[in-house]
Amino acid sequence: MATNKCRVCGQNFFSDPLLRYRNMPRSAQFLPDVNSLESDTGIDLEIYQCSGCGLIQLSNDPVSYYKEVIRSVGISEEMKEFRKSQFNNFVQIYSLKGKKVIEIGCGQGEYLSIMKHAGVDAFGLEESAESVNLCLNNGLNVSKGFIQNSVEILKNAPFDAFFMLNFLEHLPCPNSTLRGINNNLTERAIGLVEVPNFDINRKTLFSEFIRDHLLYFTKETFFSTLWQNGFEVLEYNEVWHESIISAIVKKREKHDLSHFYNYQTKLKDEIDEYIQKFDTGKVAIWGASHQSLTIISLFNLSNKIKYVIDSAPFKQDKFTPASHVHIVSPDMLDLDPVNGIIIMAALYSTEVANIIRRKYGNKMSMVILKDSGLEVV
Repeated sequence: MATNKCRVCGQNFFSDPLLRYRNMPRSAQFLPDVNSLESDTGIDLEIYQCSGCGLIQLSNDPVSYYKEVIRSVGISEEMKEFRKSQFNNFVQIYSLKGKKVIEIGCGQGEYLSIMKHAGVDAFGLEESAESVNLCLNNGLNVSKGFIQNSVEILKNAPFDAFFMLNFLEHLPCPNSTLRGINNNLTERAIGLVEVPNFDINRKTLFSEFIRDHLLYFTKETFFSTLWQNGFEVLEYNEVWHESIISAIVKKREKHDLSHFYNYQTKLKDEIDEYIQKFDTGKVAIWGASHQSLTIISLFNLSNKIKYVIDSAPFKQDKFTPASHVHIVSPDMLDLDPVNGIIIMAALYSTEVANIIRRKYGNKMSMVILKDSGLEVV
């Protein structure tokens, strides 16, 4: 799973790496003993930046255990106190008491147990069988597994919230995991996601590069990764001595455009009512814009209007697509006049109405298509 393209947006890297490091440790978790020293060799790391989204990342293969969480900081008393306060606030502010919350990559349950004591119905997902068994023995509800794709359904899903702490940066296919998480959440679910802070403008972080961490996020690239995978950021903080980017996210909701149907019905009734005031073939539309072309087709107006007027010469003597109404120049109002005009010229509609009024006075009726419906001039 070495790559020459961005692991998030798929664009090419800039042609040359930002950095090359020789004879680097194979991983953060392999410490050779006396018997393995001779066989231990270093590896080369190449650090690239995506030419599209800007994310800094390694081109190397991931470590073999990237699906597992190994968390040595779980024994830190200072970290435990920080997580207790953080999780309690998270649960209280977002009304998660008694709700189903899952940790993605829960390791040996160090943080999951703290979240459980904050009052949620806590679940965990972990790839390491040894860690899962330890969690189960400690009374934690943990399943063995790793989210490989966006359609995978987790046991006990859907969840009201999730948290994933310093795990995303290890993943060679972060989109698959994030989309899979999204697919296992309720519609209004929220999450707490954290990654190491790689703000290259503030610190000299050359020693942070290790094969375990494939992705190196700044605030901007972290936000864009979350957004691309269906999450909007509600809150952003730099925590734990500013070494961690912490984001509260919300599952992005699908837009509800059903109210378009209501307006569509209202507008159709108004246009039909206006046209019916005149004899057949005595109403025209001014404006061959994409809005008017849509309305003519959608409302079946081809047999109800005489022609469509447009000032653009390249549109004249053509026909409206799908509905096949003749598009003519404004001169047609003199050659074959109508009694009513529906002006659909968007931001130019008032200007068009003034031109018609100056030339023809009150000889014809006019209405303008507005956001609220037809407006009589």
